[in-house]
Formats: sequence, structure tokens, C-alpha cells
Amino acid sequence: MGEPRSTEPVVLLDEVFPGDTNALNTLFGGHLMSIMDRAAGLASSKFAHEEFVTVSVDALKFERPAYQGDIIRTIGKVVWTSPRTVGVLVRSCRMTRSDWDPELICSGYFFMVAIDDEMRPIEVPQFVPSNDEERAEWDSAQSARDAMRR
Repeated sequence: MGEPRSTEPVVLLDEVFPGDTNALNTLFGGHLMSIMDRAAGLASSKFAHEEFVTVSVDALKFERPAYQGDIIRTIGKVVWTSPRTVGVLVRSCRMTRSDWDPELICSGYFFMVAIDDEMRPIEVPQFVPSNDEERAEWDSAQSARDAMRR
């Protein structure tokens, strides 16, 4: 399949608008999951230059809420692969316009499958960890994937 096209993360910025919030004025969890899924899909496509669909999501950990007016920074980074699947670590942070200091609100692994024009799975380039941090992320993603398959 060749080498990955890019291993650089994808960064998305979104603003929390009134229609994105619940009665407590906090961001709907489902809306945040949608943002995170987009980041995972884009990171996968950037990595392999293919179309991807979401096959599974590790249990997301919601750390704290985001509020109307916050900026949501979401980073998706490919950290794991199998022959047809890409594992993307996605982290979302909230930031305010007054300090732009990122505060983690949610993280998890999204597993994406590359598909052809007929929606059939195809092979992807393989990610090879090159340092201790990448090996730790690989192992964590593998553990998440294993836990979902039980």
C-alpha cells in the first residue's frame, strides 16, 4: 500500500453557538462527538488519501463541559493501523476568547475503515511508531480496540 501520505495531526476549531447547547448552556455531547468524528475522518484521509467511514468509537471520556461562546479545538492524530483500519486519537479542548488556554473536555479513539467507490473495505498504509510516545499511543489504541472486540 505504500507509505502514509501524512502523519501530521488535523486541527479543527469550532465555536459553541446557542443552538449547540442544552438547557444548562453547555455543549451537547452528541454535537461534540460529531466534531470529533469529523476530525478523525479528516486525519484518516490526510494519512492515506482515501475515503473513510467510522467503524467504532472507544468509550469517550467527557472531562468537563464547554459553554456557549467557547472555542472548541479538536485534534485528530493517527496512532494505530491494521490492514484496513486507522485508529485516530482525538482530543477536544475548550478555550475562551479571553485567554485561549486549552482545557481538555473529551478524548477517545475513533476507528475508521478505508472504503472504495462501492463502500468495500480497502487496504491502508501502515503507521509505524518511531518513538516512545508513539509506541505508548499505539499500545493504548490497541488495548481500546481489543476491549471493544470482547
